[in-house]
Amino acid sequence: MFRRVMIAAALVGLLASPALAQSRVELSGFYGWTFSDGVSFTATAINGVTYSRADPKDGQSYGFTFGVFINPQAEVEFLWSRQSSKLEVTGAGPKLSGDMNVDNYHGNFIYNFGPAEAVARPFIFIGLGATGYGDATFPSKTLPGVTRFSWAFGGGIKAYPSKNVGFKATARWTPTYIKTDAYGWWCDPYWGCTVVGNAQYSNQIEFSGGLLLRF
Repeated sequence: MFRRVMIAAALVGLLASPALAQSRVELSGFYGWTFSDGVSFTATAINGVTYSRADPKDGQSYGFTFGVFINPQAEVEFLWSRQSSKLEVTGAGPKLSGDMNVDNYHGNFIYNFGPAEAVARPFIFIGLGATGYGDATFPSKTLPGVTRFSWAFGGGIKAYPSKNVGFKATARWTPTYIKTDAYGWWCDPYWGCTVVGNAQYSNQIEFSGGLLLRF
């Protein structure tokens, strides 16, 4: 929670600065579908059955963005999105499934192609922030959620049928760092030996569209 508050506060401070106060502002709401995957974990016995993998299930997603233009092409943006999902735990026994939401809190830097007055503008972006995996509610138990560092890459197109109202279509990939598993040793005659790790990420790939307002 502290990380989320710090990210939001930093973005609000940036967007409220005098240098950006005179720039054009864009606000959007969107709805889409997110494809997700999870990570493996050390084999664990649950009710006498061994399980070794947890995956968020694909599901619908929605959210909003608030962006301010630094110049006609460059834009800074705060994004919040939520995926309605389930946490699926798999292994040697029957699949275990519990309701769970996945929330993203990102600060994005966007580059918009073409002139500001264009009817259609392609864009690309990169973002940094956090992804929160909410409490997973199973029939007999609730697992507490976790928040991890994540980043995002993506792009899309904005279309403006009028000066202040438009539409936006976006594709976004969000890899979230979950953990690092040690899998061996690396040795050097000078530096000696060190444990080599294998980082595991949970990925989200979202396709969305929505209404865009600018003023």
